[in-house]
Amino acid sequence: MSARERILATASDLFYREGIRAIGVDTVVEQSGVSKTSLYRLFASKDALIAAFAAEQDRLFWAWWDRIEGQHADDPRALLDALLSGIAKRIERPAYRGCPFLNLATEFPDDAHPGRVVARNNKEEMRGRLAAILGKLGLGDPHRAASQLALMINGAYASGLVLEPDGLRDDLVDAAAKLLV
Repeated sequence: MSARERILATASDLFYREGIRAIGVDTVVEQSGVSKTSLYRLFASKDALIAAFAAEQDRLFWAWWDRIEGQHADDPRALLDALLSGIAKRIERPAYRGCPFLNLATEFPDDAHPGRVVARNNKEEMRGRLAAILGKLGLGDPHRAASQLALMINGAYASGLVLEPDGLRDDLVDAAAKLLV
């Protein structure tokens, strides 16, 4: 594993588990086993490291989504159910600490922060992809329904932090079904 990969993997784990503001560069350096000079040679600032973390989370999320989409390419209803079920499974994991994009947006209220830009783009992309799926289902206003479904998904992400996730999958799929009626 390269120094960049070690730094990013360590930062990603720490940022997700502990919060981005709670983790300093010195902690990332110490736990990654890479020198501070190497970190700053690879990432010009902590903000650059945060942006790389956000970009990697974004890449991983869309790789997961694309895998699910590939399995259900011909059935938009099955695709939607699989995506919602997969999101619920993510929330049900014991190590779940929230949606990394919502967490990032909460920690960095400045719209111009590079990590927040990635987070906003992720949420906009999700709405767009949902609208495409809902359009294939023949909804009259797939963009509005996609915005409403995104609200449900983001609500599930937030609720998963404070509520027991029992029944989350069924609740999320059922709420989506009612939206689509």
